[in-house]
Amino acid sequence: MKKSTLQIHTKIANDLMYYIYKYVDTEIDLDELSHDFGISKFHMHRIFKKEFGKNIYESIKSIRLQKASSLLLTNPHSTISEIANLCGYSSHASFIKAFKMKFDMTPSTWRQKEHQQCYINIYEELDIKIVKMPKIQVHYIRHIGYDINIKRTWQKLQAWIYSNNIKMYRQIALYHDNPTITSLDKCHYIACISTDEIKKDSSLPTLNIPKGIYAQFDFSGRYGDILKFMHWVYFVWLPKNNYETTTNPAYTIYHKNHFIDDSEIFEVSYYLPIKL
Repeated sequence: MKKSTLQIHTKIANDLMYYIYKYVDTEIDLDELSHDFGISKFHMHRIFKKEFGKNIYESIKSIRLQKASSLLLTNPHSTISEIANLCGYSSHASFIKAFKMKFDMTPSTWRQKEHQQCYINIYEELDIKIVKMPKIQVHYIRHIGYDINIKRTWQKLQAWIYSNNIKMYRQIALYHDNPTITSLDKCHYIACISTDEIKKDSSLPTLNIPKGIYAQFDFSGRYGDILKFMHWVYFVWLPKNNYETTTNPAYTIYHKNHFIDDSEIFEVSYYLPIKL
């Protein structure tokens, strides 16, 4: 396969995955999507499965249930029906059936079950701001798995930056999944670059980080600390302050990126989407 064709297929697959995450709360029409992409539905399925190892229908179901499993724990004031609707289920009964099939328990049992949690209260002293963030367009490379191999993805992005002679940019990590709930090897970690110096016909795909109301946390640490911090945010800070989160992804803006900085220390602003 030609490199240009491979890039086109990778972009289509990534655009499809981004669309699923973005519109997880809606009825996703694959006939309409294939028309928008200008390819047959069969070809669209084939490209997606080759890139991600499973078909589109399986991915939609898996993402909806991953989102639901997280929201059931982080949003205790939302009813099970409300969470089902947020995750694209119009039928309460179909949601219960799908959830039980995946997790071998009902959503209500899942809520009552003790989940492994790691409460690190050193973050209590952080200066936390509630901010209104604009939409951010980024170029990105997707990494499946929340692990040390993320470093390779950032190295690829760094090579892309140098190749395009980019001087001004921001490095952003987008967390489509909640790694405190979703198995780390299945989490989608999106390494992103925000810059005004690249034309739209770049070899990398683009996506928009949603605008909205976020809680901003500024802190520093080493590899592994962000995961500990997320445990604290979702299971201590959110309920303590009577906030809930949304289906939009959390993200990190790096001021110092430990994956590519020689010091292996990060300095970040972490943004968590919130609602009252």
